[in-house]
Amino acid sequence: MSIVKLVFALPVVGLLAACGEGAVGPDKSHDRGTDSKHLSQLQAGIWVDPNGCDHWIIDDGLEGYLSPRLDRYGKPVCSGVAPPTVATGPFKKGSGVPDLL
Repeated sequence: MSIVKLVFALPVVGLLAACGEGAVGPDKSHDRGTDSKHLSQLQAGIWVDPNGCDHWIIDDGLEGYLSPRLDRYGKPVCSGVAPPTVATGPFKKGSGVPDLL
């Protein structure tokens, strides 16, 4: 009977260990590249996906950042600011690193 208790106790201990108050991971709001700075200092543009919905895009020369543009209720914003699969706005500004591609 002790083996059965052990089989059930180990997953419970593992789940409780995951509930600790430690750090979740590195802070993703900072660029750690050659011109490291907070991402709020970079300028974002908008890329429109094939479905017509907007995504925030930042090109930092060597790195790029993309996240969906959501309204305050968490629904995608599909503004029609550009044709599908086109990026618009100053998304390459804010970094001194040239984009060779």
